[in-house]
Amino acid sequence: MTLSILFGGQSYEHEISIVSAITLKSILTCKLEFIFCDSQRKFYHIPSDSMKASHFASGDYRKNPRLYLEEGGFVSRGFLGKSKRLLSDRVLNLIHGADGEDGKIASLMDFYEIPYIGPRIEASVLSFNKVLTKDLVASVGVKALPFDVLTPKNRTLKTLEFPIILKPAHLGSSIGVTVVRNIENLDYALDVAFAFDDLVIAEPFIEGVLEYNLAGCKTLEGIEFSIIEAPQKGELLDFDKKYLDFSRSGGVQEAKITHSLQSALKRAFETLYNPLFEGALVRCDFFVIDDEVILNEINPSPGSLAHYLFSDFDSLIKRLANSLPERPKIAVEYNYINSIHSAKGKASYR
Repeated sequence: MTLSILFGGQSYEHEISIVSAITLKSILTCKLEFIFCDSQRKFYHIPSDSMKASHFASGDYRKNPRLYLEEGGFVSRGFLGKSKRLLSDRVLNLIHGADGEDGKIASLMDFYEIPYIGPRIEASVLSFNKVLTKDLVASVGVKALPFDVLTPKNRTLKTLEFPIILKPAHLGSSIGVTVVRNIENLDYALDVAFAFDDLVIAEPFIEGVLEYNLAGCKTLEGIEFSIIEAPQKGELLDFDKKYLDFSRSGGVQEAKITHSLQSALKRAFETLYNPLFEGALVRCDFFVIDDEVILNEINPSPGSLAHYLFSDFDSLIKRLANSLPERPKIAVEYNYINSIHSAKGKASYR
């Protein structure tokens, strides 16, 4: 199997996506092709030996061949515009944040009928917007924290009391996230969040809350779960803690929790996953408060695809690649138009 890793994108998480792609290069054993989407949304075919952070930071990637979308895959254009197909069985959507997780890439892949690993359009839309995620969670019966929605024109908390945590509604990786302990610090924290997004979500901040991460995907064998991780964090699992360490090639230790809690976390994950996220490997971050499992966030394309949570990530990706949902092809036969044309023809003889 040949797998094309698509990464980059016009996103605040652009550099994180580059690190994810470089990391997976050393993890996956199948034949890999690398497709970089730069901040101008131009696609480039990156040779494997050029998959280094400096190649992108320097702009040298622009010397690599441009790629374009056609039905069935990516192509390069040579002399007199002749197209040459980039041979690949599947595309792995590894663009984090905007473009990759908001539905744009999913829409392109579906439109051009390119088989891909990653969240589909509906899953992207509902998980990218933290407000819509709250609606999704409520609709399937999984618990979530209470919240207020804030905008640049409405900066007043409606239901919550301090301390709170502010999060830009359309970002991940803890970008723009601030813990606010009193009213005096609220305006500054909102200014920070609004620098990244015009929609901000506020939630209660609970000191020392138990947090667990669980990843998984659906293959032909059913839902396949990762180990459950209890992330190491201080007051806040911030950007540095998440992404200066996540590129490690080794695994993490499994959380020491009861069997009943393991089962509860997996039930919540499966409830959220089916059927919306079929075709994607996602990570759900949960809180446990008073023995209740509460969703914190859904990560439809987690950093490095959370490979470090799986004992055999390489084999899992191959199984997932062979378990992608299929959309029925709609046959357009113009029966209606032809029937009208036929009826008009008959009428002209009367």
